[in-house]
Amino acid sequence: MSKLIVNSYEEFASHLGEELGCSEWLLVDQERINLFADATLDHQWIHVDVERAQKESQYKSTIAHGYLTLSLLPHMWDQIIEVNNIKMLVNYGMDKMRFGQPVVTGSRVRLVTTLHNIANLRGICKAEIAFKIEIEGQRKPALEGIASFLYYFI
Repeated sequence: MSKLIVNSYEEFASHLGEELGCSEWLLVDQERINLFADATLDHQWIHVDVERAQKESQYKSTIAHGYLTLSLLPHMWDQIIEVNNIKMLVNYGMDKMRFGQPVVTGSRVRLVTTLHNIANLRGICKAEIAFKIEIEGQRKPALEGIASFLYYFI
């Protein structure tokens, strides 16, 4: 798997409407879920109580926090694209974001992206990336939406 290399706004814009790529599969294990629970203070049993989840959850397992799944987006995005000649990158927003189904502990996820829209805002590149976080072996994605980034090209 090779990264898409972008060196300018014009190069980025040339990919409008195209799939930009997909990340490698990433394991979502109980340790990652527990660390996220600690970081966010969200220790709901469905995420952290393995024994209770095996007995009471419809999934017979713990599941990842939805926002944990979302928080993996920057790491996986970095596997897809390398944007050069910028002084700064800013997360700008999320649109039409939907959680499709939970990520059961032990599942692997990956990011698939398409350049949905791009605009030059007085020298700042606003890139809107349509994304899906897929679960290996599942038809329905864990999460999908449009992530907006601001790239400050030099």
